[in-house]
Amino acid sequence: MKEKIFHTDKGDIHYWTNELKNDKPSLIFLPGLTADHRLFDKQTEYFAGKYNVLTWDAPGHAASRPFDLDITLDDKAKYLRGILEAEGIVSPVLIGQSMGGYVSQCYMELFPDSAAGFVSIDSAPLKRKYVTSAEIWLLKRTGPMYRAFPWKLLKKLGAEGCAMSEYGRSIMRLFLDTYSKEEYCVLADTGFRMLGCAMEKDRPYEIKCPALLICGDKDKAGSAKRYNRAWSREDKLPLVWIKGAGHNSNTDEPEKVNELIEKFISERVCHSEKK
Repeated sequence: MKEKIFHTDKGDIHYWTNELKNDKPSLIFLPGLTADHRLFDKQTEYFAGKYNVLTWDAPGHAASRPFDLDITLDDKAKYLRGILEAEGIVSPVLIGQSMGGYVSQCYMELFPDSAAGFVSIDSAPLKRKYVTSAEIWLLKRTGPMYRAFPWKLLKKLGAEGCAMSEYGRSIMRLFLDTYSKEEYCVLADTGFRMLGCAMEKDRPYEIKCPALLICGDKDKAGSAKRYNRAWSREDKLPLVWIKGAGHNSNTDEPEKVNELIEKFISERVCHSEKK
């Protein structure tokens, strides 16, 4: 994987790709809030020899700092679009964990019919109907709550609350150690705020490409499990539960998640493109 830089007027975004080839599907791995590209190490290692692979440190995360975080979820999607255009990627398969799944949905809203597929990993729908007004209110006011915790405890909760496996927790600790407490609180606050604002737009956020929902059955992040059940039922999207996995199911059970993604690419994405 080669590190590259995409320049914006708010800061530089660092991303990584393998050697891209036109005749292969392009898998775009988008990490969740406060995580960085290493969240998908087990996926990029597995898929880099089979498909085109791209992942990033989202704006304000890890190597993509400093970055002016006066941005929206739309801006993130537009930055992603710019990166894909720079790499000549036309029909991406968007694979987003948590916040990465929201970025994916925003991307598909702004650039309809451009994605070849979508895999949601422990994420949730952006559609307004799935969330309450109270939940949106809380999303836009998380900063004071985060700052009330001692930094040592906040890091412990962040690692243990996201993953069940020792590998999953250890890599979360690596992410958290790259931030100061204030950097982390600002990043979380602005991230949840832009998420709440995106939901308030009450857009269709329709998923018109083949899609797969993946969720750990031990996911304790907010109401992720409830959202995924409703999302699958209402939007008729296939949902697979990962036994024993938490919010970062791709780090808790990487082999199982890789198997599901590969099957999805083979049976849903490639099959759809041949029609």
